Amino acid sequence: MKQITIDATRENLAKVFTFLQEPLAECGASERQIRQIKLCVEEIYINIVSYAYTPGKGKALITFDTVGEIKSPPIRAVITFTDKGCPFDPLSKEEPDLDLGLDETPIGGLGIFIVKETMDSVSYERRNEQNVFTMIKTIDLQAG
Repeated sequence: MKQITIDATRENLAKVFTFLQEPLAECGASERQIRQIKLCVEEIYINIVSYAYTPGKGKALITFDTVGEIKSPPIRAVITFTDKGCPFDPLSKEEPDLDLGLDETPIGGLGIFIVKETMDSVSYERRNEQNVFTMIKTIDLQAG
């Protein structure tokens, strides 16, 4: 398992991407899969930056682990975000109505919807006064 603890700031998003690049490549993720995962990582990380510590600042712990081995696929990338911010379960938000027109669509909720649709599994729990959000993506070694 690899992990990084950083100040939860917008400027540190690049550090999060750099942290994930090597382990994703090592487990055989395609460029397309890496882009999909980075999109989801950005959504969750920016939610922490924007809402967890408002109006203050705090830390975010991001861990990367895998389940399975390249010799015997499938491999699952497991990315977990932990923060000590105010309790917030993004999965409890109501699903957006994709049939509404652009002017009728309320702001918010689409990003977490994309995360839920892109990742194989997402979960949230409040543990030891911390928000713990985990997402899992199966790495398809045949995907291009």
